[in-house]
Order: sequence, then structure tokens, then C-alpha cells
Amino acid sequence: MTPVTDMVPPAGLDEFLTRHGWTDAQISPVAGDASFRRYFRVNSATRGKAILMDAPPPPEIYGTDLTRGLVLLEDFGDRRMREHLDDHPADEAQIYRAAIDTIVRLAATPAADAQPYDMATYLREVQLLTEWYMPAMGLSCDASAFDQMWVDALAPLASCQDVTVLRDYHAENIMLLDDGEQGIIDFQDALVGHPAYDLVSLLQDARRDVRPEFEADMLAYYLTAANPGPDFDAHYALLGAQRNTKIIGIFTRLWKRDGKERYLSFLPRMWSLLERDLAHPALANVKQWFDTHIPTEVRSLSPLDITHG
Repeated sequence: MTPVTDMVPPAGLDEFLTRHGWTDAQISPVAGDASFRRYFRVNSATRGKAILMDAPPPPEIYGTDLTRGLVLLEDFGDRRMREHLDDHPADEAQIYRAAIDTIVRLAATPAADAQPYDMATYLREVQLLTEWYMPAMGLSCDASAFDQMWVDALAPLASCQDVTVLRDYHAENIMLLDDGEQGIIDFQDALVGHPAYDLVSLLQDARRDVRPEFEADMLAYYLTAANPGPDFDAHYALLGAQRNTKIIGIFTRLWKRDGKERYLSFLPRMWSLLERDLAHPALANVKQWFDTHIPTEVRSLSPLDITHG
């Protein structure tokens, strides 16, 4: 969550809001995420409510000021999928099926005008493990061999990179609306990539426990709804391994560079998810690398154990 001291509204906000018809609106902070984006609720007596995002990316909803990095977004309210399911666990299957239906519809829609989720991007993401996690744990490896292992493993995805990938599609970025629909936030970094990626993001959630048997049920639901190719199961596990490797690196960086120690508490979940993916036969070489360079007994430790031990 963004510290309160960082939630002072950006300079020039009054001018920006007035220009887009939101004069005299009341501004209040909204909890942020692990990124450098900041969010504010804009409440106007004449226009209603909206969400203001203060960030470098340039989405456009109600209005933008690209020079200042200001964006006005539709306000989806405060009912996030994560907290709703904490309080109403019986709704889990229904809500997840609806979220999967969104992925299926998105895949059937022409891809956005966005950059490709190419090999260079995949590699840059998994390299966060060797750049941040491994040094924090006192480990080392041959970086070029690590990269080549991933190039070989990810090569089969090349022919399936043709849908809009939201990239952070999970329970904390899905809002439950009053009309029964779902709203999606934090899609500013969308790319054109593989249809399995957002499904992995949803069902292997870094911040919410999703039981393996429930993941299997929802994966079966997707397979029935989307009827993907025969290699989809292997691609799903491969993208899960890629994404979870990246997140282990990101959460370590959030602690080491940004002082956000709470993200270290998510690492046991991330290792559990990654090990689930590595168990797939198609990832035998990737599993061998992890077993050799980051053995199981190391994965159970926190970087704090190494730093302060």
C-alpha cells in the first residue's frame, strides 16, 4: 500500500480537473499497489465519482494530461474481488467463472495496439530472479546459461502470441460492480501475448491462496469454454513458471530496493506455485535448473534469514 505521506495530490490537478469538467471536486487517496502508480477518488457534486490515476503510462478514459501523467478513470467502487471472497467464500466459483469468461471474450476480440510480449520481455522478467533474489540469498549462477534455458523453454509459445494480455489480472485488480458485472483495473502495461498468461495470473494469484483442486476445476472450465490447442496445458505451466519466477524477483526487489519488507511474506506462496508448475513434464529442464541452483531447503528461507542470520 502506498504510504499516506506519498498521497499528496499532484501539482496542477485543479487545472486538469477543471479542463475536463470536474470543477470543485473533492479528492481523497485510494490504496495503491506495488507499482509507482498512485490513485485518488474524485468526487464531484455535479459529475459523480471517478478515479484519478497519477502515473507515467498514458491510458485515456475521461481525460488525460500526458505531460503531467494524469488520467481520469471510471470509478468501479470499493468492492474488490479479493475482499468480497474473504467475506463470501461461497461465491468463489461463480466469480472466478465470470472472470474466466472475460478472458475468453478478450481472446476472441482483435488484439490491442500494444507491444508484443516477446522473448526479450520474457527474459527481462525472469532475470529479476538472478538480479535480485539470488544475490539476496547468497547464490550465484551462469547468467548466460540461465537465459538460454528460458529461451529454449519459451520457444514453443512463439506461434500463440496473438491476444491482448492484461498481465496483472488477479483478485486485487477485479472489481465487483453493483449490476453484477466485473470491472478491471491496472491494465496500463498490457501487451500482445499468449492466451494462457492472464489465466495463470488469475488462478496462480500472488496475493491470494487458490487451492490446487480449485485451480484444476477452473482450468477445466476454461478449456471447455475456449477449446484451445492440445499444448495449452504445457503452455499454461510454462507461463506460470515464467511469471512466478519474475514475481519472486520483484518481491525481493520491493524489499531490498524499496524497503517494502511485507512482500517477503508472499515468497512461500510463490515458491509453492512455482513448484506446482515445475512438476509438469514439459518443464523438466527448467525444474532441473531450479533444483540445482536453488535447492528446496533454500526456498524455505527468507532473504531476511540470510541478511540477518
